[in-house]
Amino acid sequence: MYVCSCFQVTEAQVQQHADRGACTPRQIASACKAGTDCGSCVRRIQAILGRGAFPRRDLADRSEPVLTELEEAA
Repeated sequence: MYVCSCFQVTEAQVQQHADRGACTPRQIASACKAGTDCGSCVRRIQAILGRGAFPRRDLADRSEPVLTELEEAA
């Protein structure tokens, strides 16, 4: 399935770049141009990377709450 229709980049391609170390939408864009034209795919790219609209599985599956730095300092 295409993530970026502007450059015909598939979800599998984005995942391959992520597996090779790309961990931000900007790094994905550098690797394959996805997200650099109309930008409508950036949220989907974030979701594939575990950011944005869909929570990361490893964080969502934790039984204990995850505190932010501000909460820990309080």
